[in-house]
Amino acid sequence: MSVQTFSPEGMFQPVPYHHVSVATGSRHVHVAGQIARDGEGRPVASGDLTGQVEQALRNTSRGLAGAGATFAHVVRLRFFATQWHPDKMEPFLQGIDNVADELGLPRPFPPVSLIGVDYLFEPDVLVEVEAYAVFD
Repeated sequence: MSVQTFSPEGMFQPVPYHHVSVATGSRHVHVAGQIARDGEGRPVASGDLTGQVEQALRNTSRGLAGAGATFAHVVRLRFFATQWHPDKMEPFLQGIDNVADELGLPRPFPPVSLIGVDYLFEPDVLVEVEAYAVFD
């Protein structure tokens, strides 16, 4: 496999992701920020953080697949969430859990960030996810 993930001794544990990823490969795939829209651009799961996380990850999976990659090739995930507050963590993580098996999300995850922002693409967008993958 072209991606090795790990958490060196002395780094904060436990967390649901690895702190470090090392990748070798000639193909680098960057999936732009994916939101909860269907293939026609219609909103999915309006007002529902859990449902929007699910759809954004499904769209990310489609982007990876289009380049011949899977979540196994992902070296970094970055989430942006509007009006973030720790109370939103449970529905956020539930969205990930709901599609983890369906999409083949590795556990623990590759390095991941969750960044709170004021506003995204449009007012109904609660979350956006970007992925970076490397493979041969």
